[in-house]
Amino acid sequence: MSSTLPFWILNSARNSIATLQGGRRLYSRCASNRNKSRWRLFSQVPGTLKSSAPCSGFALQKAYRHTSTEEDDFPLQLSPEQVNEVLRAGESAHKVLDLASGVPNSVLRFESNQLAANSPVEDRRGVASCLQTSGLMFGIFDGHGGHACAQAVSERLFYYVAVSLMSQQTLERMEGAMESMKPLLPILHWLKHPGDSIYKDVTSVHLDHLRVYWQELLDLHMEMGLNTKEGLMYSFQRLDSDISLEVQAPLEDEMMRNLSLQVAFSGATACMAHVDGVHLHVANAGDCRAILGVQEDNGMWSSLPLTRDHNAWNQAELSRLKREHPESEDRTVVMDNRLLGVLMPSRAFGDVQLKWSKELQRSVLERGFDTEALNIYQFTPPHYYTPPYLTAEPEVTYHQLRPQDKFLVLASDGLWDVLDNEDVVRLVVEHLAEAGRHKPDLAQRPANLGLMQSLLLQRKAQGLQAADQNAATRLIRHAIGSNEYGEMEPERLTAMLTLPEDLARMYRDDITVTVVYFNSDSIDAYYKGG
Repeated sequence: MSSTLPFWILNSARNSIATLQGGRRLYSRCASNRNKSRWRLFSQVPGTLKSSAPCSGFALQKAYRHTSTEEDDFPLQLSPEQVNEVLRAGESAHKVLDLASGVPNSVLRFESNQLAANSPVEDRRGVASCLQTSGLMFGIFDGHGGHACAQAVSERLFYYVAVSLMSQQTLERMEGAMESMKPLLPILHWLKHPGDSIYKDVTSVHLDHLRVYWQELLDLHMEMGLNTKEGLMYSFQRLDSDISLEVQAPLEDEMMRNLSLQVAFSGATACMAHVDGVHLHVANAGDCRAILGVQEDNGMWSSLPLTRDHNAWNQAELSRLKREHPESEDRTVVMDNRLLGVLMPSRAFGDVQLKWSKELQRSVLERGFDTEALNIYQFTPPHYYTPPYLTAEPEVTYHQLRPQDKFLVLASDGLWDVLDNEDVVRLVVEHLAEAGRHKPDLAQRPANLGLMQSLLLQRKAQGLQAADQNAATRLIRHAIGSNEYGEMEPERLTAMLTLPEDLARMYRDDITVTVVYFNSDSIDAYYKGG
């Protein structure tokens, strides 16, 4: 096996890199046919475009990074062990127990993983249980134009949802604690993932805005609180509104002021699931996706989509956009399969460049921000007449879990770009089958160290590579290592993991996956009145 990248990657890379030079900016990442950049940047500075191949757009994030494609610059081939180390670095897995009674609930366990293409990674993920109401929440957040918005949404959205579902009595206790300066009731219990950069707690500024939200809920005088669908709908839109308002408000803390600007001017799509017993709600804004793996009574498996991608390939989205803007904009609201010709998803948090008026954008950016240092790009798309063009309003799907619903997969579009729903279900089912085959039957034999060592030696002697213990890892492995026929190619997998930072994003996206396994026995007991 060659110690350098396969020729097809090197050759394609040389032919795909385009450089736009102007002032101090250097953009060196474009969207190839294999993968897409979320943002397309129109040149607003003097400069010339030099490219030996068509390029569908330029990523907003600056790339002052090494862009050589000489073979000598690439690292040596990774060993199979090193490939596994890279793929498994972001793994996490938890078995879920009901926090109050210790009895397994409808969620049995979950497995998650993440593989970066951007540097730093722009995807985020979250899992938390609601402590003042019932339910588990799982979220995938896909950032673009930087990671700031995805980071903020991953830290804050679950709090808004949890507060939305609280009863009037619980909200009154929350408000009473704030007024008397006593400790707040705990709202969430977070289940952490590798690489979580900061603890997911609310800052004072964000708590103030969360408090305003629950005060408004108190004014509604709804004894039982919002229902889950309403709570998800309001939470998405309220958080997006707060993100927009925070950067407009005068903040004395320079760090918070700069962070608020970065959050508002970057963007993030979001897909989250709320599971409460047999009640599953999925809220989606953008092109992350959620599907169920279903096993029928005859043993056949199928996928059940719970979301629709919000992009130019969704005819309902195209119709919505045209309804919301004058007929004169029918040909310009979506161009080249992008919103206003620049953004792939048609729903997202942040991205105030596509929500604010031109005048508001100018007034905020003229407050002394160092936009160059903060990677804030000042541009207005052509045909920008009647904002807002972008919304964070989610589509919410309700599904009542059945015993045949075995697992839920949530993932960023980096997975769905290369694997379809049926492929994903098949791979998870294969993972479950292999895990069952490779699990030694210790119930029939004494479980001692000698037996375990014997089994390990036997496995090594057979030359078997250790199977992935995490279904999310298996999905990522196949997403980047399979050829066009769905066959795993070790050389391709190694090549995709060996790409330098400045080339990786041209061939794959950040991929974040969470697989949630349901407890069929608990669900069956619900229907039997147990």
